[in-house]
Amino acid sequence: MDSDERVCPVCGQPVETVVRRHKTLGAWVPVWTSGPCHNPECEASADKAAESGGDHGGARAGKRS
Repeated sequence: MDSDERVCPVCGQPVETVVRRHKTLGAWVPVWTSGPCHNPECEASADKAAESGGDHGGARAGKRS
């Protein structure tokens, strides 16, 4: 695990660490990555993406029957 603090690559502000997962040899393995930036002045801000409607969150892609 990393002991250093994660920062936003755009503005350099500290961001939270989130746990994601990927499958390796049939088992789900945790991966610690940088979370979204919540700085309102940052171009990569998660709050701006939510305002613009870029991600609806609940919509699933795939076949419809």
